[in-house]
Amino acid sequence: MKILVTGAAGFIGYHLVMQLLANGHHVFGIDNINDYYDVNLKLARLRKCGIEKSMMTEDELLNSSLYPNYQFQKADLTDLNVLTSLFKESNFDAVVNLAAQAGVRYSLENPHAYVESNVVGFMNLLECCRNYKIKHLIYASSSSVYGMTDSVPFSEDAQVDHPVSLYAATKKSNELFAHTYSHLYQLPTTGLRFFTVYGPWGRPDMAPMLFADAIYSGKAIKVFNNGEMLRDFTYVDDIVSGIVKVLDNVPDSYCEKPFYRLLNIGNSTPVALMEFIRLMERETGLDANLEMYPMQPGDVKVTYADTSKLKALTGYQPGTSLEKGVQEFINWFRNYNAQSNTQAK
Repeated sequence: MKILVTGAAGFIGYHLVMQLLANGHHVFGIDNINDYYDVNLKLARLRKCGIEKSMMTEDELLNSSLYPNYQFQKADLTDLNVLTSLFKESNFDAVVNLAAQAGVRYSLENPHAYVESNVVGFMNLLECCRNYKIKHLIYASSSSVYGMTDSVPFSEDAQVDHPVSLYAATKKSNELFAHTYSHLYQLPTTGLRFFTVYGPWGRPDMAPMLFADAIYSGKAIKVFNNGEMLRDFTYVDDIVSGIVKVLDNVPDSYCEKPFYRLLNIGNSTPVALMEFIRLMERETGLDANLEMYPMQPGDVKVTYADTSKLKALTGYQPGTSLEKGVQEFINWFRNYNAQSNTQAK
């Protein structure tokens, strides 16, 4: 298949691109490479895929030096003209949309960025998928749509009409827009509600990277809600495995909601935040300096995925223990920082 991956320089996008290439697909990646977090990390991910040019323009098509079936272009979903030209010229079979303005807390500071990227950008993508007859659109939703619900594990059948962050509201809007396009135009769409993804090449604004950086530098770790948080930590390889399995399971007219599907994708094993920190201490051999804070606006106390629907559909079964996942992450973090420090000298 020829597959477009948006957000290809991002955390999950990078890992997905590598797996799709390993599976023999022709992959086209796009990313706007914004500076929400360190651009050097995004460029380093691209280099691992054979995209070695640091300065690039939005009309420049780059071929991988490592993978003949991978091409990349800097592009923003909010630019409908660029996106339309790309779809017109490329004849994609499927699209995996991982591009978004990420981060719950940042949405409190910069709401317009979320509406532009996550709403306007997603609408542009839907229009292109409709007009160019895409066979399957998979898009990233989020466990944050469940808000402050007390009903666990979180089921796709639960009401999610009360998001507690703008980020969550934009993800809920994606699900609604996708449903409308599936209903009106028979566009097959699958929304995946991700649960606390972690692993090598992760985002610097997410807890694992923040914790590791603080532990190694001797800084304090900010622990919210006094540490009384449960998170369904899911290793990135397990997430990617689920996405790949979903690609071949296209929603059709026989679905409960024709051509439309929503699925949780997580580990189904909530872990106390303090346990995650203790595992990181064990792997680093260092003690964390903890500072306790109250609950932050937009945060939720628990995430817990009911993945029974995904398992029944695809056989999905996460296989990475938290201990193994933290070990792999810390090994990568240590090596990446060492390389970055060497290059900076």
